[in-house]
Amino acid sequence: MSKLKEKLEKGQFVITGEIGPPKGVNLEKCLNDAETLRDYVTAINVTDQQSAVLRIGSMAVAARLVQRGLEPVYQLTCRDRNRLALQSDLLSAWALDIQNVLCITGDHPTLGDHKEAKPVYDLDSVQLLHVAKGLNQGYDMADHELDSSPDFFLGAVVTPGLDPVEPQVIKMKKKIDAGCRFFQTQAVYSPEKFEDFANKTRSFGVPVIAGVVILKSAAMAKYMNENVAGISVPDSLISEMADTPKEDRKKKAVEVTARIIRQVKPLCQGVHIMPLGWDELVPQIIKEAELS
Repeated sequence: MSKLKEKLEKGQFVITGEIGPPKGVNLEKCLNDAETLRDYVTAINVTDQQSAVLRIGSMAVAARLVQRGLEPVYQLTCRDRNRLALQSDLLSAWALDIQNVLCITGDHPTLGDHKEAKPVYDLDSVQLLHVAKGLNQGYDMADHELDSSPDFFLGAVVTPGLDPVEPQVIKMKKKIDAGCRFFQTQAVYSPEKFEDFANKTRSFGVPVIAGVVILKSAAMAKYMNENVAGISVPDSLISEMADTPKEDRKKKAVEVTARIIRQVKPLCQGVHIMPLGWDELVPQIIKEAELS
């Protein structure tokens, strides 16, 4: 059984991490980053051509994690595949002992490095969850019976910082009905907004893992505010980062991330730490956030 599933079903607080596959075939840094997280997280997300930027496939990297005794969360986006390919990739992932799947619609190619690429979007994330649930039950999307079936632990994403948040709450319910059994959120920087979201969704009874992106600088915070829907870094936090000398930014990043985690911990069932290359800070963040 998936360790992530086992812990969440027992009501235990979980920590998940994230790695990004490389743009190329050299997996050394990617796998080293995963090893850094080994003793601190239950599972490690493997992003699927994040921001529509070409990278080696998430399934290949997830399979390498399994070989190393690490538990991956295989991210699967609808952007690049039709329903045949999505179902085939899911079955292939199960054959490689990948048990956790995060179903995502995916960023549009115009946001990435192959802007001329044709998006597929044959399905969206809700439909993909429904299809994956059907595979678990032994049937493909055309209602044909499978020769043995997988047993994926299915997850999805939610953005608690959107204003108004009600459309996200409605879509969250649709995802649960389609088969979602856990949620990971977009980056949280305002615990107050997250508390409002938590109050609106607590009755759903599905574990929510709060996402935290390590904030590297004031410039990064401003960029996310301007370009990433649903992320709102408070002005006070931007000022705090701006007043931090360059040589102290990593120390400040640990302090800020740990503080946010301590504030949201009572409101969720786990935290998902997205280091964006600063993986070496994760152990210290976990310690300062009093999660260890």
